[in-house]
Amino acid sequence: MRFKDENSGNFPEWEEQELGEVLYYEQPTKYLVNSTEYDDSYVIPVLTAGKTFILGYSNETHGIFSENLPVIIFDDFTTAIKFVDFPFKAKSSAMKILLPKKGVNIYYVFEAMKSIDYTIGGHERHWISKYSKIEIPLPCSEEQSKIANSLTCIDEKIETEKKILVQYEALKRYFLMNLFI
Repeated sequence: MRFKDENSGNFPEWEEQELGEVLYYEQPTKYLVNSTEYDDSYVIPVLTAGKTFILGYSNETHGIFSENLPVIIFDDFTTAIKFVDFPFKAKSSAMKILLPKKGVNIYYVFEAMKSIDYTIGGHERHWISKYSKIEIPLPCSEEQSKIANSLTCIDEKIETEKKILVQYEALKRYFLMNLFI
């Protein structure tokens, strides 16, 4: 997906940059949840970068990550990633909170990271030693934003179509239940 420069009409040059050059990380230590007594009536989600993502909800009001959103959370052992655009608390210190450096579109980098083919070699922390050294193609910030906006529109369309599909499945079940009465 490419976009021409509005002034020149040419495609801007892309460069390869290491993830550690476009993102900086923050340890989640000050955002760690104290109690695992989660309850769905609480407001603040407790996150992990793994498959579960939202482990539960906390009523703790201190140590909530809410500045500099959105971010990417990165599981340092599994290299799983999640895009987060809401305040949260963290469950594990093995998680890195990745933030964009100036001129970097975090959603563009998130999408680029999803395409990385990385094999985990053992139970070790990956961000500093290896993963942050992986290079991604990086266009100028204007083109990053255009790409991110296009991908966001596609994501929104997918979500809309999923909701419509659920409605059609419910309609089909209704028809089938009433067809043989």
